[in-house]
Amino acid sequence: MKPLVVIPARGGSKGLPGKNIRLLNGKPLIHYTIEAAREVFPDERICITTDSEEIRNVAMKTGIPVPFLRPDYLASDTATSYDVLLHALEYYSANGIEIDTIILLQPTSPLRNGEQITEAVDHYSLEIDMVVSVKLTDANPYYVLKEENDKGFLVPTKTGKFTRRQDCPEVYELNGAIYIINRKSLEKSDWTGFTRTIKYVMDKRSSVDIDDLIDFELAELLVKQTK
Repeated sequence: MKPLVVIPARGGSKGLPGKNIRLLNGKPLIHYTIEAAREVFPDERICITTDSEEIRNVAMKTGIPVPFLRPDYLASDTATSYDVLLHALEYYSANGIEIDTIILLQPTSPLRNGEQITEAVDHYSLEIDMVVSVKLTDANPYYVLKEENDKGFLVPTKTGKFTRRQDCPEVYELNGAIYIINRKSLEKSDWTGFTRTIKYVMDKRSSVDIDDLIDFELAELLVKQTK
């Protein structure tokens, strides 16, 4: 494997302003992901991509190099993760780094660790499109989904015929923690078009994904318990 680990950290978060460098139990949020990546990969294979000089400076306090800021067209609300990954690929390839695999690690998953990244990598081969981390969903559509009938009453959906949760088929949801992506596949389409994707299952605790203040407070509580 010739990996590039990409940690994307946009400066304009609206759900929780400044969340990527907000202090989680006394440490900037992005540092957790940098530390997890360093458990597995050397610094020269880790790319912090951000549009924010402040985030760049906070990331570099770990000693990690951050050689560029994103161009303006990748700093807007409409910029996609797909565009950000392609830009990082182009930058590092142009600087002589051979890459065949991208490991996307979002800073909003601070409870994911190096051991889990390694386990996910072990699921990967160049014969597939992607390994993606998931968790068992709390909202199993075979059990919880309801729809309203023409009389205004809630009734089970066509998939929601089960009366006991334990009888339902297992259903997984993406937890946003780890994506291991085949470069050739990514250059053909974004991952919504992938047909050869393998899951890596993570526990509920490690799957905490910070989007708002409640998520952040939950993550902080779990980090303190671990300490």
